[in-house]
Amino acid sequence: MKILIAIIIFSLIIIIHEMGHFLVAKLNHIRVYEFSLGLGPTLIGFTKGETKYSLKLLPFGGACMMGEDDEFDTADERAFNNKSVWARMAVVFAGPLFNFILAFLLSLFVVGMAGYDLPEVLRVEEDSPAAEAGLKAGDMITSVNGHGVSLSREVSLETLLHPERELEVTYRRAEDGGESTGIATIVPEWVESYKIGIYVGEGQQEATVTGLTEEGPAKEAGLLEGDKITEVNGVSVTSSKELVQNIGESKDAHISLVVLRDGEEMKFEMTADKTSSYYNGMYLDSNYRSREGVLSVIKYSFLEVKYWISTTFKTLGMLFTGGVSLNDLSGPVGIVDTIGQSYEESSRVGLMSVILTMMNLSILLSANLGVMNLLPIPALDGGRLLFFIIEAIRGKRMNPEREGMAHMIGFVLLIGLMLIVLVNDVRKIFF
Repeated sequence: MKILIAIIIFSLIIIIHEMGHFLVAKLNHIRVYEFSLGLGPTLIGFTKGETKYSLKLLPFGGACMMGEDDEFDTADERAFNNKSVWARMAVVFAGPLFNFILAFLLSLFVVGMAGYDLPEVLRVEEDSPAAEAGLKAGDMITSVNGHGVSLSREVSLETLLHPERELEVTYRRAEDGGESTGIATIVPEWVESYKIGIYVGEGQQEATVTGLTEEGPAKEAGLLEGDKITEVNGVSVTSSKELVQNIGESKDAHISLVVLRDGEEMKFEMTADKTSSYYNGMYLDSNYRSREGVLSVIKYSFLEVKYWISTTFKTLGMLFTGGVSLNDLSGPVGIVDTIGQSYEESSRVGLMSVILTMMNLSILLSANLGVMNLLPIPALDGGRLLFFIIEAIRGKRMNPEREGMAHMIGFVLLIGLMLIVLVNDVRKIFF
């Protein structure tokens, strides 16, 4: 089932991308030789009019063959290379554009069903950097380091990508029947703490385990989801906040838990993992708010797509600055594994959770594919657009042989990168 769902998601994203090239090519009266889904040998194919439609063996990739790399042929007025530079640019740009449109349409459903996450401060730890900066629970964050934010994930992303960076936060605060605005400067602190690999609900009145990290100390010791933790190292805990605080501030790595399971009290001993990280003490409300009319759904659907496009650009930038490495990249194998894990986790909640989770992944992947294809790298849509822009500025076409060589080199380099990512995916999953 997991592999089938992954194939469906990949196929949807790719066919929409190639459909963008195909439809705009037809609008510009450009001859399309083949429209295919997948790569490798043809499994099923038929010809209608001048175009062959085919399904290939490997369920990754696709193509809209228009003769882009053919030699210049003055006899065929419908040949891709005989059209104006603006028509060719429109055809090439249509693929990524259709990916963004698909992401927006899926976002309409997700936001319409689940709502959106506002950047509201849920809780501020006492004596934390956020508290010292003047932030309070209920504050609505409007910008971080000069960048406007509309979703709580945008704030979380900034702290995730740059945990050590000082945060200049602009916020709105409701008080005395009115509303005020303010600016807080949060300077993160470097702190050391202990973790045992458990998840508990934010603000939970009872310290009940909602999830466990694979190979984490808690799972290895025998804890299960649903266990209610009542003591940490002999100290009673009555909420998730107290639980996290007592474990994190433990004097040493040895953790002793008293757990209530099916009415029976049990005791577990484990050695916690020591971690070090930057801390600001600000916790955002990650719950999704109900939609407030059609216009609100449309607005936040645009913001959803904008968020994933921005996230892709930011993470790509960190790849070049050293913030992330090739080891952090995932290819088709890694993505299939992620889809599988997401499916298993969401299926525990119910069918609607599975649908929304898979749609969220499709939004991410579609927006990501659109951005990646627009990179000015030969062999990608963005590389072709770069040559077309140069042609428009020069007033004449680039040397076809040199352009073709550039695309060939780019293709070889991309294949090499895909092989590296493939090996890395397999290593992370199986070793």
